[in-house]
Amino acid sequence: MHVHVVGNGSGGSGCWVRVTGWHRPMAALMLRHIGLPGDALSLDLEGLYLARLLEQVRGSSLSAAVILAQDDVHDDQGHVIEGAGSFYVPNDYVLGLARKHPELLPAISIHPARPDALEELDRCLDAGAVMLKCLPNCQNINCNDRRFTKFWERMAEAKLPLLAHTGGEHTLPVVQPNYADPRVLTLPLEIGVTVIAAHSGTKSGLFDPEYFHVFAEMTWKYPNLYGDTSAFNVPLRGGHIPECLREPLATRMVHGSDYPVPVQGLWACLRGFLSWKDYRAAGSNPNILERDYQLKRAMGFPPEHFTRIWKLLRLPDASRRLVQ
Repeated sequence: MHVHVVGNGSGGSGCWVRVTGWHRPMAALMLRHIGLPGDALSLDLEGLYLARLLEQVRGSSLSAAVILAQDDVHDDQGHVIEGAGSFYVPNDYVLGLARKHPELLPAISIHPARPDALEELDRCLDAGAVMLKCLPNCQNINCNDRRFTKFWERMAEAKLPLLAHTGGEHTLPVVQPNYADPRVLTLPLEIGVTVIAAHSGTKSGLFDPEYFHVFAEMTWKYPNLYGDTSAFNVPLRGGHIPECLREPLATRMVHGSDYPVPVQGLWACLRGFLSWKDYRAAGSNPNILERDYQLKRAMGFPPEHFTRIWKLLRLPDASRRLVQ
């Protein structure tokens, strides 16, 4: 339930990508990690990326993957901040891909300060959106802003869950670092939106603030708050895996990959979360969606960790049958 799609507009998608500075070698590393050439950013990125993603989903243990749109960065008045952000994925692109490929489910992205936010939300609901994704710290979204109350109320009414980035971030430019705090999600939670804290408030960089325990404490107060395990197979984010495997958190966690972020089980092995044998067995799998799944199974995540999301997504009956 946390898979990125990207594009450079080569296929008429409306996507764009703008990678500069030290983010450029990181982007090339991620592309090579999923089996694409490092210069794919300047080639038919849409076509290459989609073909590889479909191949890996179909070759994995997963029934489907939720693919994420990415809205522009906006200011507090709802205007696009020119030159901000490093990539853009239109809602129509993920909605269109989902119509063509039943194993792809569309998560839209709408900055709630946009003047047309409610209209766009209704349009995307009619088109089959299963979730809404935002990155408060990267897109400049203060989810607790009371001006967004009607937006969150409409999501709650439609039972559209919110996947919101929490914790550190180093693959995208950060606009408001303090919005990485899970407490920025209080208003939608109080209104009744089902919220999934992407990365469960964990740190990405060595000097990032640690918000995992803030997230964990919030789950006691909000029964509609969940966390995902996306990017837990990178050096720092997976440090709290034992706590995620135990109650009361275990039943509030859902599986996510953060594809195409690299998947490397060495860190979990060094921490003693899985054996060297299990690390070698899963780590040799060239399909990184399957590798992430197998590593988490070896760490002790139960089968329901990977199916719980089906009860949270806004799914039509046809999509629900995929899991049966």
